[in-house]
Formats: sequence, structure tokens, C-alpha cells
Amino acid sequence: MRQTHWQQLADALDRVAASGRQVDLWWRDDDAAEPSAALDRLVSLVDKYEVPVVIAAPPALAGEALARRLDGHFGVGVAVHGWAHRNHAPPEEKKQELGAHRSRVTVLDELAEGHARLQTLFPRSFVPMLVPPWNRIDPSLLDGLPGIGFVALSVFGPEKPSPLNLVNTHVDVMDWHGTRGCRDHASIVADIIVRLGQVCGDDEKRLDQTGRTIGLLTHHLVHDEAVWSFMEELFNRTAKHPACHWRTGADLVDR
Repeated sequence: MRQTHWQQLADALDRVAASGRQVDLWWRDDDAAEPSAALDRLVSLVDKYEVPVVIAAPPALAGEALARRLDGHFGVGVAVHGWAHRNHAPPEEKKQELGAHRSRVTVLDELAEGHARLQTLFPRSFVPMLVPPWNRIDPSLLDGLPGIGFVALSVFGPEKPSPLNLVNTHVDVMDWHGTRGCRDHASIVADIIVRLGQVCGDDEKRLDQTGRTIGLLTHHLVHDEAVWSFMEELFNRTAKHPACHWRTGADLVDR
């Protein structure tokens, strides 16, 4: 009988646990600016399964209402999502806020203001991590980030050499180039299993310490029911599994 994708994940995690090892997972959700029904649903998952999340918020759009909504929730960290999530690239280029289309000083000044704003709004949950909008940032900006106060950078894909600690996401639930809804559940699980093999399998020697996580990427404002059901099933199977350690934002930047 052919195994289901969820059974394949369970078996893979059981093998990790049987070897006496554990994998670090983390969850990043982008674009929170104000309270919403979708944000309520996300926070309810955090509370129900005690799985922490790093919420990437554009500082120019976030305010006291978001701070009040997120205050006091275990495991909710808030990171800097650019400044205003505004595209400055011309139409023929991919969208980018933190590109070379404006002066380095202008961009770094915005990021410094964003860092200070979110640190003030979220004194207990602020994570000094920069999450570039659209997961893109011009390399010339990287060496200026530590001076602002950033300890980590998070984009999407494999970690690459960087002057800053990279804590990337590796598995995206959204089908951005197709339906713009949830990807096929089996495909998402397959991506998790592949990354699990890289982190805990024969490929581990190729990863430095900063690359040994499995990062899940979500965007609560555009989730359909298939995304929410996937998240429920994933957390149900991993939150208490001995092979899994869901990391907080503080854990990630202190690595």
C-alpha cells in the first residue's frame, strides 16, 4: 500500500528521533500590519500548539493596535519587514524595496528607523532580525546592518555566505505563480522531507551551523482554507514530536 505524504513525514521524523537527534524548525509569517481575522487565526494556532512564530511587520504600517493584539502571547516574536513594503524597482525588474534603486544612506536610515520603531512597539517580543520584502536585498547593504542593531537576516532559500547571521525560510506553503492559494499538501511535505535530509542526513556536512534549520514561510493575509488545514496537520504532528524543536525568534538570533 502506498504511503501517504503525512506518513512519509512521520517515518522520517521517527528515524531522526531513533538516532537520538533533533531538528530545529522555525515559522516565519510575513506582512502583519494591523489586527485582522486572519491574524487571530494565526495566533490561535500559536496558542493551541505552543509553536512559536516570528511575525515580520513593516514598521511604517504597524502601530499600537498590532502591539496590543500580540502582547502577551507565548512564542510570538516580531521582526523588521523592510520599512513600508513598497516597491522601488522599475516595472521590468522584480519587486524590491531594499535594492540599489535608492541611495544606501536612504535605505539604511529607513531600516534604522524601522528597527527603533518596532523595538519600542514590541519591547518584549522584538527580534533584531531583518526580513526583506519579497525576500530581496542588495548585497551592498549587508555590511551596514549590524551597525543599526540587526543580528540576523532572513530571506528564502539556502543560506549563503553573509556578514550577518542568516536564518532563512526553506518551505513556502503558497503557490505564488499558479493558483495563489495553498500548494499541494504532498508537495509541501516533500519539501520538508528534503530539507530534513539536508539537515539531519548525509548532506549535513555541507551545511554550516546557521543553515541547520527548517524554516516554514506563511502569509496569513492570503491564506485559503487549504493552508490553514495544512498548518493544523503539520503542528499536530510535529509540535510534540521528539525529533522536532520549534525555535523562538530569540533562539534564532542567539545561535
